[in-house]
Amino acid sequence: MKEASLDLGRRPEGRTLLTASWVVGHKNGSHRLLRNGEVVFDNNEILFVGHRFPGEVARRIDFGNALISPGLIDLDALSDLDTTILGIDNHPGWAKGRVWPRSYVEAGPYEMYSRDELAFQKRFAFGQLLLNGITTAAPISSLFYREWGETVEEFDAAADAAGELGLRVYLGPAYRSGGMVLEEPGRMLPVFDEERGLKGLKDAVAYIERQNGRHGDLVRGMLAPDRVETSTLALLQRTDAAARDLGCKFRLHMAQGAMEVDTVRMLHGSTAPVWLAKAGLLSDRLIAPHATNATEEDLTLYAKNGVSIVHCPLVSGRGGSTLNSFSACRKRGINVAMGTDTAPADMWMNLLVGLITGRVNDGGPDRLRSADLFDAATLGGARALGRSDLGHLSAGARADIAVFDLDDVIMAPSIDPITTLVTGGSGKVTCAVFVDGRVSMLSRKLAGIDMEKARVRAQAQYDGLIAKYPERSWGNPPVSEIFGSSYPVDADLGEVR
Repeated sequence: MKEASLDLGRRPEGRTLLTASWVVGHKNGSHRLLRNGEVVFDNNEILFVGHRFPGEVARRIDFGNALISPGLIDLDALSDLDTTILGIDNHPGWAKGRVWPRSYVEAGPYEMYSRDELAFQKRFAFGQLLLNGITTAAPISSLFYREWGETVEEFDAAADAAGELGLRVYLGPAYRSGGMVLEEPGRMLPVFDEERGLKGLKDAVAYIERQNGRHGDLVRGMLAPDRVETSTLALLQRTDAAARDLGCKFRLHMAQGAMEVDTVRMLHGSTAPVWLAKAGLLSDRLIAPHATNATEEDLTLYAKNGVSIVHCPLVSGRGGSTLNSFSACRKRGINVAMGTDTAPADMWMNLLVGLITGRVNDGGPDRLRSADLFDAATLGGARALGRSDLGHLSAGARADIAVFDLDDVIMAPSIDPITTLVTGGSGKVTCAVFVDGRVSMLSRKLAGIDMEKARVRAQAQYDGLIAKYPERSWGNPPVSEIFGSSYPVDADLGEVR
C-alpha cells in the first residue's frame, strides 16, 4: 500500500482507486463479493465498483489481502466511558450504583464529570468507533452518573469532535421526564418531572435546528428520549411531532429489560410497544433498541408500523438476554440494524455474538448466516436512517469505506471473507477508514486525537468516577464492597519453595 499518497485527516484530490483481494459491491439491492475488485471515488462520492475501471485516476492504493467494505453503521454507538462493564461480574445492579437511591436524590444529583471531561469522553469514544471500522454513529451514553439529561454544550463539543475526526453522526442530547429511584433494597419506583423533560426536548430541537448539516453534512440530528419507562406520554407525543417536523428519526430504548417491562405495565397496563401503538406513536420514524423482552404482539406491531430494531447482542448477552430471534424478526419483515452500546465498541464482536445467540434461539444453524448480521450492520442501519446513499458501495453512494485486513494470523485459515471476519475477526483488523471520502483512520492512527495518550486520560477520568460510586449506592458502601475483583488481590502470597 502506498500510504504516502493518502494524507490522514484529508480528502484526497482527484479520483482515487482502491483495490484489495476482496471488495463488497452492491447490485439489485444486496451485497456482492468481488475478488480483486476496485472501488473508485472522487470527492465524497463513489464513482465505480467493479473490475478494470476505464478512466484516469490520480492514485491507486492496493490494500493487498484485505476486504474493502462499506463503513459499518452503529445506531446505539458507545459514546462515553462505559459504566455497564462495572456490572459484568457485580450484581445486583441496584446495589452497584445503577439506580439512584432515595438518599442520593434527596441530596441532589449532580454532574460527576466536568464540562471538559464530558467533551473529552465523546471525542475518545468517537475515536474508538473509527478504529473499529464504524463510519456512521448514533451515540448512546449512560444517564446514571448525570445530574439529569445530557447537555447542549457537550453535544456542541461532540459535533465539533465528529467534524474534526471525520465521523458521520446523528446527534441530539438525551432527555427524560423521569427516573428510577431505589426506595429500599430491590424496590425501585419511577419519579417524574415532566416539565424538565419537555425543557430537554425543546433544547434538543433547537440543537438539531442549529447543528443539522454542519461539517459538510457529517452532522445530522436525531431525537433521543432516554428510555420508555422514564418518558411520559406527553413527552413522547411531542417528540414524535418534532421528529416529523424536523424530518429526523427518534430513538427510544424499550422492550429491553424486566425492570422496564414491569414498570410500564404498572404505569400503563401493557407493554411499551402496545402502549405506544395505542397512542399512534409507532412508525418508521422510530428506532428502538433492543427488543430483547419484546412479546409476539410487540414484534407484530413493530412489523406493521415500520419500526426498526437496533440489535446490540454483546451488551444484551452479558446481561443474560437475547433477541428472540434475529431470524424471526427478519421473517416478519422487521428491519434490524446493529449497535455496540458497550465497551469494547467492536462491531465484529457484536456480529459474532449475534450469530451465536441467534442460532441458539433458533435451535439450529440454518436460519441465520454471517451475511445476515453483516447486512444489519450496513444496509439495516441505512434503512433505519432512511439513507439510500449509505451502507453499500455502488456508484452514487457516499464514500464511506472501511478496509479490514485478512492477513491476521489469528483468522487463518481464511474462508469466505465475510464469514471469516464475523466468526474470527475484530475491530483490531481495521486498517483504513474513509468517511465522506476523507481519510479518517489509516494504519490505526486518527487525525485530531492521539488515542494512546487519550487512553491514559480516559482511565484516570474513569477511576475518578468510580471513586464517587458510594455516594449513589444504597447504604454508601466503600468502592471495594461495590466492585469486587475477579480474585483476591494479594501483595505477597508469602510462599517459598
